[in-house]
Amino acid sequence: MTAAAALWFALLVDRLWGEPPVAVHPVVAMGRYLGWTGKRLPSAPFAAFVAGALAWCAGAAVVGLLGAALQWAFVRWLPAWAVFLALGLALKPLLAWRMLREEVAAVDAALGHSLEAGRARLAMLVSRDVDGLDAGTVRESAIESLAENLNDSVVAPLFWFALLGLPGAAVFRFANTADAMWGYRGLRGGRDWEWAGKWAARADDVLGWVPARITALLLCPVRAHAALAREAGRTASPNSGWPMAAMALRLGVRLRKPGVYALHALARAPQADDVARALRIAGRAVWAAAGIAAVALLVATH
Repeated sequence: MTAAAALWFALLVDRLWGEPPVAVHPVVAMGRYLGWTGKRLPSAPFAAFVAGALAWCAGAAVVGLLGAALQWAFVRWLPAWAVFLALGLALKPLLAWRMLREEVAAVDAALGHSLEAGRARLAMLVSRDVDGLDAGTVRESAIESLAENLNDSVVAPLFWFALLGLPGAAVFRFANTADAMWGYRGLRGGRDWEWAGKWAARADDVLGWVPARITALLLCPVRAHAALAREAGRTASPNSGWPMAAMALRLGVRLRKPGVYALHALARAPQADDVARALRIAGRAVWAAAGIAAVALLVATH
């Protein structure tokens, strides 16, 4: 019951105040460690793979142990009424629904002013080149990012918190951050990540596999479930295609990365109101995921 209450409290804090200051944000600290370590990984393929794997494991171990120590300390030293508050505050930085919602809405608002403003705002949200995108493709990219990050920033941390407590959520966020910074094929930031980031990419695939499919089922209407696996398989990623395909089917729109994939390809392009619709659908999925996680926690205690 304490863990279930902590989960809801974390979402309440997220809704009211959003992200904590950068100086005390644990995900920012994870990024600093990964940035510092990444610059020091060797370049030879085998050595890069081994060093990248060891650096990932060391970081994940520290994050998991810190999460476990905090959780133990809360239970051991705090009065019962305060445990869920402390646990919820510790969980909150590992969730980022308000920030994701605001960033996607900001792309749509900027696009209402001009195409250039929309592209500039989208560039803050995605890693792809935005210079050649038209208004429709900017909307497609924003909706894709919303769907993919709904899993990475909300559903998956809730899943791992329900399964393994604060250490589980923390390790997942470390894995997801490592994939975002290291999980590239080819050159990025002046180095080749093909081998250095391979372990990080595969670890994120494994840890996100089940949550990505849960996210897809929460987003996709039952009548479209038969098409979901087919559409999700059009992307190279084993996970990100699932929530993106689910959102495309739910909205009845086409979502593309030009020259790479097209989801629900025969549907119409997103229109001006589709980003707002996608945000409402994602919001309902967040609360559904939280409800499922809370019920699972309550059942596990009985």
